Amino acid sequence: MQLKITIETWQKGRWFISKCPELDFVSQGTSSEEARRNLLEVIRIQFEEMASLGTLEDYLLECSYVHEKGSFTPQLEMVGFERTALQVV
Repeated sequence: MQLKITIETWQKGRWFISKCPELDFVSQGTSSEEARRNLLEVIRIQFEEMASLGTLEDYLLECSYVHEKGSFTPQLEMVGFERTALQVV
């Protein structure tokens, strides 16, 4: 199965955190690439477990994916990213 996902990577101190917002999975590593690899491994392991339990399709539907012609397509798509300052009272 092939899925389109977004991977966000952040740095917090010496750690890098990678997140897949569509699937709500997070991982970390000591480099950006390690955090990304770890995230993909977490997704693979979780999907294998959900598939063995018979809950993978339900999970993907809950995450706003649509099942069409044997594949899953996300119905949410990031259309922008903005950094801004907010004045807090």
